[in-house]
Amino acid sequence: MLHLTPRRTLDLEAPVAPGRSSHVTASSGLVRSGDWLYTVADEPLHLAAFSLSRASPGHGVVLFANHQPDAPVTLKSSQPDLEVPCLLAPQGSAPHGSLLMLPSGTSAGRQRGVLVALGADGTLAGDARAVDVTALYTQLSREFGPLHIAGAAMSGGLMRLLQRGGEPGTDALVDLDAERVLRGLEAGALGPDVVRMTRRWELGQAGGMRLSFTAASPLPGGRMVFTATAGSTGPTATVGGSVVGVLAPDGSPQFLDALEGHVTVTGVDARVEQGRVRLLLTALSEEGAGPANLLEATLDVPA
Repeated sequence: MLHLTPRRTLDLEAPVAPGRSSHVTASSGLVRSGDWLYTVADEPLHLAAFSLSRASPGHGVVLFANHQPDAPVTLKSSQPDLEVPCLLAPQGSAPHGSLLMLPSGTSAGRQRGVLVALGADGTLAGDARAVDVTALYTQLSREFGPLHIAGAAMSGGLMRLLQRGGEPGTDALVDLDAERVLRGLEAGALGPDVVRMTRRWELGQAGGMRLSFTAASPLPGGRMVFTATAGSTGPTATVGGSVVGVLAPDGSPQFLDALEGHVTVTGVDARVEQGRVRLLLTALSEEGAGPANLLEATLDVPA
């Protein structure tokens, strides 16, 4: 069982919208660029940025100007969402790399992503560009049924997506051709032609509940770290536990271990440091509406 060390709470210097909390309550995914950590905050929808070297509160960046955080629940599914941040290597108009944020695909209104260029210091350095993933997600939903894309990582010439099944859906690994993905992003849309392979997964259980994917991060050599949680990922969820695993370049499992406690892990960044795989993880507060937490762990696997 992996020990978790608290790093900080995800507090913000100011609320993103009037009357909202000055912290991130529910987040999705985690990406590190230079000194900056980025996670998608769900309520209201924005990108939250935190410095690794400073303990000061983070700041929020609104990406969809037409998002209405106080809309009735019946209208939420028609509004955009972002679920999966993914770091892209330098290319063309983004010489220092870029940050891609994909939607979950859980409804017809949630099939638009965002691409933002990064600066040399890891900060956001350009306007957000929309990416239409309707055609790609339509194809995936035909195969898996209800869609919930929960993780993404560029790894060994592939962009690997994790489909979160939950109950009673299908957990799956989706391999996309990285070169085709990058060409599609330049054109502003991703279609079914980018798909190379799909593989269904059964992750087992924790606390008597089914484990489902929640996040992903690349490792050198085409490997990928993933996280999975048993139970729903809402702030008031009953959680059976979470695990961290490593996939080999061919998608087969190399490592799986439980995280201590009953945390709901929503994001992961994996780095090889001093010959070990060190993880930063975002997790929901166990106190419901409290600030989400940044945690640290070390994997006992070859780096």
